[in-house]
Amino acid sequence: MKISRLFQIVYILLERKSITANELAEKFEVSVRTIYRDIETLTESGIPIYTTQGKGGGITLMEQFILNKSLLLDKEQDEILFSLQSLSATNYPEASDILVKLSHLFQKSDTKWIEVDFSAWGSDSKRKEYFSLFKQAILEREVISFHYINSNGDKSYRRVLPTKLLFKDKSWYLEAYCLDKTASRIFKINRMSKIEVTDDHLEQLENGETLSSTPPFHNDTQERADLVLRVNPKVSYRIYDEFDEKHITIKKDGFYQITISHMKGEWLYSYLLSYGNYVEVIEPTDIRNELRTRIQQMLNQYKR
Repeated sequence: MKISRLFQIVYILLERKSITANELAEKFEVSVRTIYRDIETLTESGIPIYTTQGKGGGITLMEQFILNKSLLLDKEQDEILFSLQSLSATNYPEASDILVKLSHLFQKSDTKWIEVDFSAWGSDSKRKEYFSLFKQAILEREVISFHYINSNGDKSYRRVLPTKLLFKDKSWYLEAYCLDKTASRIFKINRMSKIEVTDDHLEQLENGETLSSTPPFHNDTQERADLVLRVNPKVSYRIYDEFDEKHITIKKDGFYQITISHMKGEWLYSYLLSYGNYVEVIEPTDIRNELRTRIQQMLNQYKR
């Protein structure tokens, strides 16, 4: 929030010759002392701001100051603008406004060359609103509650202290300390519903650990399977989208062989079945047999 305010102060000073500390304090709803601390921060950063006392005085930016030439290289400006465009994908409330202002300051007009949107096609805007809620909970250390469906289809009610947002393998996840399990967990956001911020704040965990010292949760302990897959070349477009090239071998008959280690679980079976008859599990035997059983059960449903 402070960084946003600093940029906006510079923007205001570029637009106006002078402004008083009281005016800035009223605009940003902070104390005059806070404004003077911000001015000191900007001055220490190399921005030539000076203050004058008495009638007609105030906070002034040295004439002919240009932000883009004084502080940031052209490449650095582009990186900042790109980061803000990416941030807007999470529906961060101030990203668009800051992007417009910095584009003006940097004298850049071609900021619409990319649009980043992590939501699925056809999804509603409600999902994007969650990012603001998660941000608030993480920064303010607020406990949130929600209903959750795990990969096995089990439903549960959770109360957690969010610690981090993760984007991995085409999906968003929330890393949080679960008050019910008294341990860190990772929740897939698409499986969360009825998300609410509670009135509870938690600076320290029940075991006495501070939030910052809580180790992140990893799936390293979950059982894994060493898979060998035979894949029809008709779905080659999926192979290179979903597997690293080092795991792919093209056989003499044109079929692909995929060799990869993956976590076991319901999601793995659903994923393999999504290939239909274009994939065959060669190894391991237990997963091959389980798929055969599930396919037979599907066939029996259509015999009725």
